[in-house]
Amino acid sequence: MSEQLKFVVEQLNKEPFKKNLNLITFDSLESMQLLQTLNDVLAEIDPKQAIDIREELPDQTIKRTCALLAMLKYRPPSNFSNVSSFRQGLVTGSKPVVHHILHWLLQRVPELKKRAYLARFLVKLEIPVEFLQDDVINDTYHQYEELVEGFKLYHKECEKLRTSGFSTAEIRRDISAMEEEKDQLVKRVDRLKKRVESVPNHQRMLEQASQLRVEKEREDSLTHQKHEQKNQLFQAEQRLQRLQQQLKDLRQAAADANPESLMKRLEEEIKINSYMVSEKLPKELEGMRRTVQYLHKIASEPAMGQADLQELEDKIKEVDSQINQLIEKRMMRNDPMDDKLTLYRQQASIIIRRKESKAEELQEAREELAAAERELKQRTNQAQTSDGQEVIRGDELKRLLVKLRSKGTVYKKKRQEIAELKAEFGVLQRTQEILKQRHETVQQKLQTVEAEKGIAGYSNTQEELERVSAIKSELDEKKGRTLDDMSEMVKKLNSMIVDKKAALAPIIKELRSLRQRCQELSQEYEEKKAQYESCTAGLESNRSKLEQEVKALREETSQDENRYHYINSMSEASIKKIIIEMQIQRAAEEMKAYVSSDPQERKKAIREVYMKNIAEQELLGKKLREKQKMVRESHAANMEQMTMWCDLEQLMVCKKQCFIRAQNQASVGQCVQDYLKAK
Repeated sequence: MSEQLKFVVEQLNKEPFKKNLNLITFDSLESMQLLQTLNDVLAEIDPKQAIDIREELPDQTIKRTCALLAMLKYRPPSNFSNVSSFRQGLVTGSKPVVHHILHWLLQRVPELKKRAYLARFLVKLEIPVEFLQDDVINDTYHQYEELVEGFKLYHKECEKLRTSGFSTAEIRRDISAMEEEKDQLVKRVDRLKKRVESVPNHQRMLEQASQLRVEKEREDSLTHQKHEQKNQLFQAEQRLQRLQQQLKDLRQAAADANPESLMKRLEEEIKINSYMVSEKLPKELEGMRRTVQYLHKIASEPAMGQADLQELEDKIKEVDSQINQLIEKRMMRNDPMDDKLTLYRQQASIIIRRKESKAEELQEAREELAAAERELKQRTNQAQTSDGQEVIRGDELKRLLVKLRSKGTVYKKKRQEIAELKAEFGVLQRTQEILKQRHETVQQKLQTVEAEKGIAGYSNTQEELERVSAIKSELDEKKGRTLDDMSEMVKKLNSMIVDKKAALAPIIKELRSLRQRCQELSQEYEEKKAQYESCTAGLESNRSKLEQEVKALREETSQDENRYHYINSMSEASIKKIIIEMQIQRAAEEMKAYVSSDPQERKKAIREVYMKNIAEQELLGKKLREKQKMVRESHAANMEQMTMWCDLEQLMVCKKQCFIRAQNQASVGQCVQDYLKAK
């Protein structure tokens, strides 16, 4: 909690807040001041929140704050049981609630600014369904949704441009370089024109060169068209062969048909259809519904930031680790019954997958058969409605198709040549001059506009962008070529990682014990440190008290010394006079204290002090007399008890000597006689 408060205070002291707070002042803020600080942080994220909460009702403040926190996807701490308790804490300005919100906001201010900006345009307005029945409102709402989608696209393009690495300085340098290259090319073209002007019939040669270039382009387009037509012909022949084979199979099946085979086939079709209706199609429908639900849920939620994605990735990793642990535990059990069941389960799953794949193949074949039947029916209808009333079949159809293709290609070629010649003859000569004039005027206007706006050469950036895209495509090809090298490198790195793990395993085991020891020592260090700090604080307080007492005593000593030297320097009469004055003053103070109504002042009087001392001495004498009386009453019994203890001591000493003599092989009687003689 202290680290959290330190982080909050540091962020509030920085730009743009500049609160000039410390931990003590921040912790001593009242609830209203704390809520105003929270509102200032929210105003930095969303400028619409810049409001003085004293000028706003508390209910409106809490409603506005909760709505913004929900839009920012803030989650209350786990120690709050429900939302009402969290809301109540926010209403009262509870420190744990507000501190947690401030810590969460200040950790991710740039991300939340972006989310608040996007929410202004992406959070859709909720309009009741009955209002959407109106055509005008419905059209307006659709336009609003189209604008939202357009904003999403423009925002993505803007982010791509920001992260693409293009800089205006580089583009301007490239534009200037291209302009220089253009000037050089223009100069080279002028030189070539001057050289060509000296050659006879140069204009005719130029026209022939332009016609040659046009013909080459036309040849390329025709070659491409020829290649496409060959591909189409090959596909049509393959399709024809496939349809002929299917027709042949159908005719054979119709020839070999009998009631039993038809019944068997119908039963198989019924089984397949029942499987499709009862198992496959419901599963696909349920999967599509779940997908639609997930998509609706994702579309209804606000845009997710990098922190949310990181949190989801952490959860996914945690769930994957739990799944792996469960799989390892299951594999470690090695139950033979489970192994048998696993084999059966695998076989069942393989059969189910095969069944599903065959059902999908069957469905695709049925769709293809239906399409072929529709096409066959359409072609049959066209043939029947033709003028000849005769359907061409076999080799005649093939020969007719070949003739039609050859004639069609020749016709298209001639028609295209005629159209191109007419277009070139009628338009190019006239439009060339018009376009040159328009191009010059447009270029001049564009250059003047660009010069006025300060972006001279901006119109030529498209060529640079195309060059950059070509370079990017080349880099992508290089990246594709380096994938194999990267895969080999990954394999080597994986092998190296395995070796390093095997080498680090014993070190990690030692490190665990050392970490445990380090934790114990760090805990002991923290305890000793706390004891040291408490002891240091106590000693510091005692030292300060003693220093104050010493200082007061030194001041009193210096005053007494000054008074002593002053009295020694005076004569005997003056000393007596001073003593008498002091006694008079002391008597006046004593009288004043004695007649005072304040009990504290009366306690300072000498009479009261002496009376208190006399009362204490009388009480002490009374206690001593009672003690003396008790001693006199118990004197005889105590003396008798003392005599008995002395006899007991003598008896114990005798027993000790007897024990010592017994160890020295002496008789007990002799020990007693010797003891009596000695006594």
